[in-house]
Amino acid sequence: MTEDPAQSTDPRAAVLLSTAELQQLIPHRWPFLLVDRVLEEDRERGYIRAEKAVTAGEWFFGGHFPGLPVLPGVLQVEALAQTMAVYVARSEGFGDRIGLFAGIDECRFKRIVQPGDRMTLEVTMEKLGRRFGKGRAVASVDGEVCCEALISFVIPPAEALR
Repeated sequence: MTEDPAQSTDPRAAVLLSTAELQQLIPHRWPFLLVDRVLEEDRERGYIRAEKAVTAGEWFFGGHFPGLPVLPGVLQVEALAQTMAVYVARSEGFGDRIGLFAGIDECRFKRIVQPGDRMTLEVTMEKLGRRFGKGRAVASVDGEVCCEALISFVIPPAEALR
């Protein structure tokens, strides 16, 4: 039986969207772009799966924490939100509109994430309207959940962001 490349954690697995393509969809840039690539999207299920390779050179590890580098939980949630933003940006009628956090509910952290980990980011949309959306988001490393949350966002009128 052959392995499905879309389900693989192998860095050579099929890539749906590269980092360069992500940057065409969302405004985040280094050092705050926290998604490396998208591996899967299922529009019928409202699902997207992406990855973030956590490296020792990340800007936040110098102070969080010296001697025990840990990816901050808020950045795990941000990586999940960026994954959701990619899904929304690829949805009809959204284009370059940007969403802002409206809520982070039922958030739990279950495993620390450290340099060398490859974090899988999965979002399943529960609602996606013109100005509001929400989705169930799960980050994991090697199949072990490290963070999960119900994330909601609003899309303000364009003039509100100027």
